[in-house]
This record gives sequence, C-alpha cells and structure tokens, in this order.
Amino acid sequence: MKIIVCVKRTPDTTTQIRVKPDKSGIEQDIEWILNPYDELAVEEALKLKEKNGGIVTAISLDPDANNSVLRRCLAMGVDEACLLKGGKNYDSYSVAKLLADEIKQREYNLVLFGKQAIDDDNYQVPSMVATLLDVPWVSVVTKVEVNGDSVCATRQIEGGEEIMETKFPCVISCQRGLNEPRYPSLKGIMLAKKKEIPVKEIASLPESVAVTGHEAPSPRPPGRIVGEGSGAVKELVRLLKEEAKVL
Repeated sequence: MKIIVCVKRTPDTTTQIRVKPDKSGIEQDIEWILNPYDELAVEEALKLKEKNGGIVTAISLDPDANNSVLRRCLAMGVDEACLLKGGKNYDSYSVAKLLADEIKQREYNLVLFGKQAIDDDNYQVPSMVATLLDVPWVSVVTKVEVNGDSVCATRQIEGGEEIMETKFPCVISCQRGLNEPRYPSLKGIMLAKKKEIPVKEIASLPESVAVTGHEAPSPRPPGRIVGEGSGAVKELVRLLKEEAKVL
C-alpha cells in the first residue's frame, strides 16, 4: 500500500502575531509547527502502514524551503519525504495544482490531508487535489477501514455520521477524533536528522494573491457589568437592542 500525506508548516496556535510597524508584513519571531490536522493524517498513514504494510511518503510545499515539518514526519515513522520549494502568495487552487502535479508522478493508493490548515482555514486544497487527480474524495473523516482495494470512511455530518465506501486511489481529509498522534521517539528523531530530503524547484506559476498590507485586529472593547440577578435582565436587553443592535 502506497500512501502520500500532504503536510503544511503553520504558526503555533500560541504564537502572538505582531504586524511590522510599516504594516508591510508579519514579524518573523514565530514558532512554526506541523499543522495539527495534518498530524492526524500522518498518524493515520502510519497506522494503515503498520496494519497493511506499504510505504508512507510526506510531501510539503514551502516558500522558504523549510523542511522542519518533514523532519518531524520522518521522526514519527514516515518512510520518505519530498519538499517542494515555492508557493508564496498562491491561492488554494495554485497550491492544489502544484501538489497534484507532484502526486501524478508517483504511484499511490491513498492521499491523506488534514481537513484544513489552521493559518488560512480555507478548507479547499484536499477537494481541489482530488478533482485534479480525478479520484474520489471523502472529507472530515473520523474513522478509516481498508478492505482490500477499497476503503470505508466514517465522516462527520450535521447531527450525526455518514459512512462512505470508495475504491482506491482516493483522497481523504482527516478530522479530530480520528486518532491520537504519537510522539516521535528519540531514535526516530536521530534517524530523521540523517535522512536526506530532496528539494524540488516547482514550476513557476504567476502569483495569484496580492498582499497589499497587514493590519492587526481592532482591540475588543472592555466588558461591562450591567447589574446582578434578574434585575439586570431589562437593562441587558435594552443594551443588546440599542447599542449592540443584535436583537
């Protein structure tokens, strides 16, 4: 079984984002991590490999050619990795096309993604890659079972779950609850440091997004106590109607 996992380097959710004084960009004192949803995809790939055999390959598109998340994937147990250099100021379609072009050059049964990246939250790339590859796609998956040349995936829907079965090859995007990602072992970390990660210069695409400036969100107004107990209800309703205008 040949599994490809597409991963992304994203800012840690605890990072305090600061805009440069001239509003030309973001201060680069950022802690970067493997996108948490992609980490679920890596773990699921490893579990499927342990159960069914095969090879797991991690692919990352990074404008700075930073391979730190691929090193983490290798430390977790991924067999091989490939870094695609480029992708600055690209929209979701451009990213999906570059990933799909790379995947088309490889043999694969299954392509795994996290359901979304926590930085831009576009939730678009997995479906676009599946469309460009002309293969089935199942999203927000919380359970995966392989049966021969087919896969049965349980996915979240409003108010319940949906079970879908499809043939290989296919694309699956992973949701929380699918698994609990493992921590890399010391042995895995040491081996990952020695592994070579090939870097591919991707085909040049015109920038599809123009960044004209950066602006920090306006500070939230302070909270206000309008009273205590049932006596505060009338005043709260008045403020919601006349000031907040949400009623």
